[in-house]
Amino acid sequence: MADLVSHPAEVKVVSKRFGKGAANIDRYLELDGYKAVQKALGMDPDAIINEVKTSALRGRGGAGFATGMKWSFVPKQSAKPKYVLCNGDESEPGTCKDRLILEHDPHSVIEGVMIAGLAIGARIGYIYIRGEYRYLSVIMEKAIADAYARGFLGKNIFGSGRDFDVYWHGGAGAYEVGEESALMESLEGKRGIPRIKPPFPAVVGLFGGPTVINNVETLASVPPIILQGGEWFASLGTPKNGGTRLYCLNGHINNPGVYELPVGFNLLRMINEVGGGIWKGRKLKAVTPGGSSCPILKAEECDIAMDFDTLMKAGSMLGSGGVVILDDQTCMVKYALRTIKFYQHESCGWCIPCREGTDWLKKSLTRFHAGAGLKKDIDNIQYLAENMLGRTFCALGDAAAMPTISIVKKFRNEFEDHLEGRPCPYDPEAVTQQLPVLAGAH
Repeated sequence: MADLVSHPAEVKVVSKRFGKGAANIDRYLELDGYKAVQKALGMDPDAIINEVKTSALRGRGGAGFATGMKWSFVPKQSAKPKYVLCNGDESEPGTCKDRLILEHDPHSVIEGVMIAGLAIGARIGYIYIRGEYRYLSVIMEKAIADAYARGFLGKNIFGSGRDFDVYWHGGAGAYEVGEESALMESLEGKRGIPRIKPPFPAVVGLFGGPTVINNVETLASVPPIILQGGEWFASLGTPKNGGTRLYCLNGHINNPGVYELPVGFNLLRMINEVGGGIWKGRKLKAVTPGGSSCPILKAEECDIAMDFDTLMKAGSMLGSGGVVILDDQTCMVKYALRTIKFYQHESCGWCIPCREGTDWLKKSLTRFHAGAGLKKDIDNIQYLAENMLGRTFCALGDAAAMPTISIVKKFRNEFEDHLEGRPCPYDPEAVTQQLPVLAGAH
């Protein structure tokens, strides 16, 4: 098991069972496990949905869409079976919180899937786990088997006369299948590429049936909402941004880790108090507040509430909660290059703007970082990224474009420092060795 960190500022809701052996079903039951789903069995489906709406729970996977609203889109009547799909394909650089939930509290995810199923009238749920999280699949497989053995899953759950089945499915290691329609394609045994929308999954989803797709943390937040009420959960956060969330503090920080804090917690407090400040006595330079796909914030922009709406107004995103902290010795050209390398590698290649755009951005930034760029390249890099934005089948193209655009706009001076063969001021030796080859190619 991974070492767990803690801080007095935390408000533990989703993480309250971490480190308490709750992967064991008996221990989970001792810690109020499966009480929420039993309560939900006595509730009307609309009442469940309304409770989740009241909670102001928004998707913890990145988009931040209102969870109760998403559930309400599923038609009440359907000729095809309905499904609940838990998205455990956590692959966003800087994000590692779903891993802890699956490791320490897998039954909370199962219970969340079941409650979502009761809300929309589904009888089948799938938990899709990232391929690189193979060891977590073993934990989840045992948790599901134990739930079946107790009669919590399968026929006549909890003696209610209702049936509900849950299955886990392992991915093959593709960032792209974190996109909901690509996830469904993968689960159906096909290549993990996005579907054209509409139709949306709530109407035509997995195997053609109405489907609700939620992130691991989102579903793990549902049992506490049902047990303690939507108003209680909403009161923990800010208006329209209810509850707590798991923030993954990483990068140039003294106390990296996953911390559960109220939605709306101040970012500077998060860095300096919870995270212990910038490592090696350096200064803060920039932060990516919600994973590598989010537009970057400069140090002077970081006195800000970490909620969906406030960050959107500031031109960034809360995303998946991966808070990447960069110190004052970070080369932002190199950071942009490192980020685009990831998205170029993970592009599924289906649509041209993403496939070609990420490749050309990588080539341009590689050349530029080596000091072999031209002044016009700065505008060309921004122009290329801006022309990817909103023009791809899924959000991967946006995920590559948004941080690139923000870095060029906010740190243009660093791009200009790389012109005329001048190497990166923070890593001169490594870059100068590349100059002859790249300069010749240019």
